[in-house]
Amino acid sequence: MMEFFGRIGAELLWGYLAIPVLAIVFILLVRRPRLVPIIASIASFLEAALSMIIASLIPAVKKLTTFGELFTVDAFSVWHLLVLTLIVFLSASLFSLSYFNKEHILELKKMKRFGVLWMGALGTMSLVLISGNIGIMWVSIEATTLFTAFLIIRDDSAASLEAMWKYIIMCSVGVAFAFIGTLLIAAAAQQAGLVGNDALLLSKIYSVKEQLNPVLVMAGFIFLLIGYGTKAGLAPLHNWLPDAHSQAPAPVSAMFSGFLLNTALYSILRFLPLADAAGAPPGRALDIMMFLGVLSVLIAAAFIVFQKDAKRMLAYCSVENMGIIVLGYSLGPIGTMGALFHTLNHSIAKTGGFFTAGKLGQLIGSNHLTEFDGAAKTYPVWGIGLAVSLLALTGAAPFALFVSEFQIIKAAVDSGKFAALILFLIGTIIVFIVMLRHAIRIAWNPVPAGHTGKMQVSVLEALLVFIPLGLLLVLGLWQPGFIHEFIEQASGALWGMK
Repeated sequence: MMEFFGRIGAELLWGYLAIPVLAIVFILLVRRPRLVPIIASIASFLEAALSMIIASLIPAVKKLTTFGELFTVDAFSVWHLLVLTLIVFLSASLFSLSYFNKEHILELKKMKRFGVLWMGALGTMSLVLISGNIGIMWVSIEATTLFTAFLIIRDDSAASLEAMWKYIIMCSVGVAFAFIGTLLIAAAAQQAGLVGNDALLLSKIYSVKEQLNPVLVMAGFIFLLIGYGTKAGLAPLHNWLPDAHSQAPAPVSAMFSGFLLNTALYSILRFLPLADAAGAPPGRALDIMMFLGVLSVLIAAAFIVFQKDAKRMLAYCSVENMGIIVLGYSLGPIGTMGALFHTLNHSIAKTGGFFTAGKLGQLIGSNHLTEFDGAAKTYPVWGIGLAVSLLALTGAAPFALFVSEFQIIKAAVDSGKFAALILFLIGTIIVFIVMLRHAIRIAWNPVPAGHTGKMQVSVLEALLVFIPLGLLLVLGLWQPGFIHEFIEQASGALWGMK
């Protein structure tokens, strides 16, 4: 019976591509701009439902494959698919229902452009996660750049155009590096005896990992790390990120920070156990990852001190959190549990952070942090939401990010990586002090003159702010057994890949 459901589940993988394509067709046919975010929300809901069905099958079947392993998902893939569809795209699509109404850009042409690009981004990011072929994975990452770049443009201003071109140029150069890395890994696979399409299939490459040329694998991994790491926002390759995040509309910024960065990091991680096992010497790949993780935390901490724009501050916070996640993975299987949990927590907190910061920017007419003083008094839902989001993002107890950061710290202590741990703590403490100060100003500072606070907040808007924050609080106090078990399976799927 389970074998039957496994075959059905494998065929359902096509849904990750079919749903966005069908949504694009409907979006192109509509004549009312308000229907575009509604179609995007329905499509995101269907993708989230598909992810939950696939997740229910994985514990029993371990892996689903179809079309000659071209599409393959295991627990590690499904964990990221759930974050992508259920946490990020569904909430951001629902948020766009009201956000673009306030932006006064409900012109049919602009909304159709947004809808097509939004669904294209969802489809290509899903393809990265279900691809078992490293060539298709590379093509999909490049496609995410094309679909997401034009989402940055909000008002055709010079700043947004500059941010878009900076994003395209830097990520395209990065993806070119990743292409070289992909070719080097494929060459190592061919030297090990794989022929044709098998040299590009991850499962086949892992099956001959003992025979792979260690020099080629290590060189390939470094190119992949630089290439995909540029898109993942790892310092010092992160220069496009603050501009893009600050210029994009709030739902797009939430999507960028909530998952686009994770998509690129996922592509690196699929090669990490391979490089760790086949590298020369073993463990060098983990050391390089650890260096980039700690460097990202420190550079983000150095720049976040001087940020005056709320969305740029959140962007540098993304660099910091990507560094924390990378540090967790660099500790091997012992740190992967914390890294996977932190991926979920960061996506939940950051979508809420960008929703509230973006909405306050709309209402006040500025993203300058001093203009947000006392926002909790004038715009309670958005002000309180942003202040609590900042508090959660600092890793303050009892929010879930405190738990995942503690898991990574414990893994670092157990691994004896004390130098990395000290640098990590210095960086996170600086970020904690800076963001806590801004949270306090938003909650208690006097309100600047001219801020009336008169506005209506819909039930949906309030739910999109407080449900994620409530979820972070619950996960910080109690982690349900099924989440812990799934994280264990996801970690095992990554490091035990065959």
